[in-house]
Amino acid sequence: MSQELKESKDTWRGKVRGMTEGEIDAFLEEPVNATLACLKPDGSPYVAICWQEWRDGAFWVIPRQRSRWAEYLKADPRVSLVIEKPSTMQKVHVPDGRAELVEEPNVGGKWTEIATRMSYRYLGENGPKYLEPTLNQPRWLFKIAPRTVKSWQGVGWARRYWVEGTGGPSYEEAFGLA
Repeated sequence: MSQELKESKDTWRGKVRGMTEGEIDAFLEEPVNATLACLKPDGSPYVAICWQEWRDGAFWVIPRQRSRWAEYLKADPRVSLVIEKPSTMQKVHVPDGRAELVEEPNVGGKWTEIATRMSYRYLGENGPKYLEPTLNQPRWLFKIAPRTVKSWQGVGWARRYWVEGTGGPSYEEAFGLA
């Protein structure tokens, strides 16, 4: 078993390792926002916070018609997402991928079914109160297929970042694995 899959003796750290596929799926079912990074026409980065849905091995995002990042994704589909539990940094899921334009801005498209599920997941029983008054507003629909997926949980470093022999504790000692 690799060191990253061992459980820390320090319970406050949580599980210090990458997430399993099942843990990733369960995490992404939670109401966690995505930080989406794309490229502006001049090549500089643009970052937006958005709701996401993980379904069938892809992320779905629904920008409003006037969202700049939708135009940027249409022009250049390269995208990165960071999805983390608010304020804790204990679970991070970082996919890198390409955005596929599924729908141009429209009213009543496929996006409405996804937006309905998202509204319940993020806002619970108040989801419809938020969504229904805006259903007449055009939205885009993008499907983001991850090329690479990285995940992490717990309070600690991945072994690959640790430099041994620097005079301090070993990796195992530092993170309660010894």
